[in-house]
Amino acid sequence: MGIISKGAKCNVDGCDADAVRSLNTKKIEDAGLRLNSSGKKSGLCKEHYKEWKKATKEDRSLERARYDRG
Repeated sequence: MGIISKGAKCNVDGCDADAVRSLNTKKIEDAGLRLNSSGKKSGLCKEHYKEWKKATKEDRSLERARYDRG
């Protein structure tokens, strides 16, 4: 049972919306979002998940290209 199904809130500073996705805390911090948790996983609400996706779009596409060449 993950943190989302337990009713976790968004871990971004100043946000108290319900989390819809959980990601590695380090990846979220690397994208520039400020978190108020220090655990291994952190929850993101729909708005902040969208913001994270935009901030990491290029990095994620490079990762996919790296594995496609296989």
